[in-house]
Amino acid sequence: MPNYPLRILLVEDHPFQLLATQCLLRSFGFHQLTPVENAEQAIRTMTQSEFPFDLMLCDQCLPDLPGLELVEIASRGQFITRAILLSGLPTTELFKLTAQAAQRNLPLLGCLSKPLNKDELERLMSSTQPL
Repeated sequence: MPNYPLRILLVEDHPFQLLATQCLLRSFGFHQLTPVENAEQAIRTMTQSEFPFDLMLCDQCLPDLPGLELVEIASRGQFITRAILLSGLPTTELFKLTAQAAQRNLPLLGCLSKPLNKDELERLMSSTQPL
């Protein structure tokens, strides 16, 4: 099994989803995972980190801040390199979020529906690897 050196910040407020996503990422070979449960913890973790995270996987519907807003804060602060939003919202809403991110020039790789689809996650995660 490959072992990818990406540092991933995982922001998910549902404990089961947080654990399930960590297990899925580990099965893909991503082991440098930092899980947090809300935007406040994410911001604190990012500001205390010595280096930017290579990727932030973030739930769109966090209790304290929309995920896209957290991506913007993290990007503007140079705390992350790239991001993927996770959401149970309808596909049309996910397309709107992707378009908003592009308009704001945010490093969003895309949005994934919950429950996570292994193939879609692998497709987006493979785009995070250096060439």
